[in-house]
Amino acid sequence: SNWWTCTAPPQQPSAAQIDAGQGQVVMTDSSSNAYFLSGSGWSKLGTVPLIHVTAGPAGIWGVDSSNNIYKFVGGDFVSVDGLLQQVDAGGNEQEVGVNSADKIFCLKSSITLAYPQPGPVAWTPFDGLLTYFSCGPNRCWGVNSADNIYVSVSSSIFTSRQWTQVPGAAKMAEVGTDGSVFVVSSNGDVFQRTGITSSLPQGRDWVQIPFCLPVKHVSYDLGHLWVVFEIGLILDCQQ
Repeated sequence: SNWWTCTAPPQQPSAAQIDAGQGQVVMTDSSSNAYFLSGSGWSKLGTVPLIHVTAGPAGIWGVDSSNNIYKFVGGDFVSVDGLLQQVDAGGNEQEVGVNSADKIFCLKSSITLAYPQPGPVAWTPFDGLLTYFSCGPNRCWGVNSADNIYVSVSSSIFTSRQWTQVPGAAKMAEVGTDGSVFVVSSNGDVFQRTGITSSLPQGRDWVQIPFCLPVKHVSYDLGHLWVVFEIGLILDCQQ
């Protein structure tokens, strides 16, 4: 069934972007403040102004308006080598992201989990160009500047750097920690990919999840679809 029931979580700053992973929900607002959802509502996360934040098996990571990268360690965000404009921590403990030239990068789990550690942080570059990149336990999905949608051919982003195009158009793709895939189109519609199996990782179909307002960002974890509308409102939706 495609019926979703939505509730408004507690007090919401003007939300810009949200990410949920492993039971944690983090977000940024339009003033570049980062927050995490606790029992009582949204609490400030660290002291660094961030435009994008992500939570998952690789930890909590973020980027600022100058594309500097940070990892949340010991109560605040610490600087990480490199420049990215969007990051995702949802894969198998690796960190992935894209830079301002749409180039794709990945950081191995041995580095993400040990950080901060001495020595340079070596991001592995990949073929192809994406504007938004998200990984789950089995596959990575992404979109490019033409709103084309892609899925990685192999479950290991390091062994196979090839992409398969998936029919449809979207400005962002979100892979949940259980492998569920959602996209947001450029006019603010939300779709879920159905029929994803180990033998058919690209799935079969797009099913729209109807909302009354245009959506700008979604994230999915533990049965909750977190939706950020263009007006800055957040909803927490469940099937």
